[in-house]
Amino acid sequence: RPFTQLYGELCRWFHQHEHIEKLNMQAVLDASSNRDEFVKELLVSLGKIPTLVHSMISVEIWKQKIFSIFCKLQDFNPKSSTALYMVIYHEATIMNLLETIMYHKDSCEAAEDAVVDLVDYCHRKLTLLIGKTAHGQQPSEESITGPDITTVQGLQKQRDELELEIALKALSVLRYITDHVESLGLSVLSRLLRTHNLPCVLVQLVEHSPWSRHNKYMDGKWREVPPEDQLKMSKQDGQVWITLLNLLLRPECQGKYDFNNFNKNQLLKLRGFLNDVLIDQLPNLEDLRRFLGHLAVTDPAPPKKDLILEQMPEICNSIMEENAGKWQAIAKHQVKNTFNPSDSELREQAGRLSQLYNLNILENLISEKPKCASCGAEATKRCSHCQSEWYCKRECQVKNWPKHKVVCQLVAKSTEKLRKDGK
Repeated sequence: RPFTQLYGELCRWFHQHEHIEKLNMQAVLDASSNRDEFVKELLVSLGKIPTLVHSMISVEIWKQKIFSIFCKLQDFNPKSSTALYMVIYHEATIMNLLETIMYHKDSCEAAEDAVVDLVDYCHRKLTLLIGKTAHGQQPSEESITGPDITTVQGLQKQRDELELEIALKALSVLRYITDHVESLGLSVLSRLLRTHNLPCVLVQLVEHSPWSRHNKYMDGKWREVPPEDQLKMSKQDGQVWITLLNLLLRPECQGKYDFNNFNKNQLLKLRGFLNDVLIDQLPNLEDLRRFLGHLAVTDPAPPKKDLILEQMPEICNSIMEENAGKWQAIAKHQVKNTFNPSDSELREQAGRLSQLYNLNILENLISEKPKCASCGAEATKRCSHCQSEWYCKRECQVKNWPKHKVVCQLVAKSTEKLRKDGK
C-alpha cells in the first residue's frame, strides 16, 4: 500500500509493518540456522515479492518527496518521533528481507516484472553511496545524539545511517540477481549492462570502498580491525568481486556488453587491486585477472545490435505520476493528521513495538556472543533488573555497578512503563 495515500491510516500501516518485520526476523532465523525457509516459500507461492518491491520503493519516494518537506518546516516538532522513524526504517526492513530470500533462483523469478524496478532501485542506492563517499559525506561512527539536536535532525541522521545499510544490502541483492540472470530475461541483462553500465559502477565501489576507512563496516557496525586482518576480504568486497565475475566472464554477458575505450579503461583499473592476497581468498578471481590481461591487449568486437523489446520499470514512474503536484498537500495532511497521534495512539504504538522487538527474539538474530560490560570477555549472565547488560561473572557486575546504576534504573523504568501502557 503506497504510504503517500495513507493519510490518516497510520494504525493500519503499523500493522503491515509489524507483519513484515516478523517475516523478516523469521526469514533471517531460518537462513542462519539452515532450517526450511518457509517464509521464502510462502512469499514465492503467494506472489508477494512484487508487493514488497512496490512497498519499498513507495517509502523511498516518501523519504525523497514528503520527509524532505517535513525537514524544511520550522514549526514541525512532533511529540513522538517513533512513527516517523518506523516509516524510515520500513525500507531497511524490506531490503533485509529481500536480501535473505533473493539468494534463491525461484525468488528472483517470482519477482516477475518487478525485478526491473528492483535493479533500478539497487542501482540508485549504489550510485548515491558512491557519490556521498567521493564527496566525504558518509555518516560517521560518532553518536547521532546531542544536547542541541532536534527531533527532525535526529531523524535525518538516522535516515543517513540507514542509507548505508540499505545500499550494502542492495549490493547483495544485485549479486543474487546476476547469479540467476540467465533465467530473468534479456531486459534485465540489458538493464544491468547497457542502461546502468553496472560493471563500471562496481569499479567505483572497488576504488572508493565505502565500507572501509580506518575501521570497517561489518554486521551493521563500524568495527576496529587489527593490523593482521586489514587485507582480509569483507563480505561487501566479496559481493562486488562475485558480481563482476558474473557480469564479465559469462558468455551471455560478454556478448551484450560494450567494451568501448571508456569502459575498457575503467575495467583495467581493477588489475591494481587483484593481488595474490586477494586471489588466495577468492581463487576464481584468477580467471578475472587473466581476462583483464587479455582485454588490455585486444579490442573486443562491439555487441550485436539486436532488436530487443526492453521492459521498462513501472512502479517508481507510476507512483511519481499518480502523485505529481500533490506532494505539498500530502505533507501538510500528514503533519496535521498522520504524525500527530493522540496519547492513546502513542500508548498503543509503544505496546505493540515492545512486543514486536522482544529481547529474546532479537538476541537470536545476533551472530556474535554477548560481551562482558566490565572486562570484555564472553558473557553468560545478564543484569536481572534491566535485562540489557551482560557480565561474565559476579565480580565484574559488582565492579561495573557504579557506572551501570543510572542506566539500569532508566531502562527498567522505561520497560515497565511500556509494559503498562501496552495493556
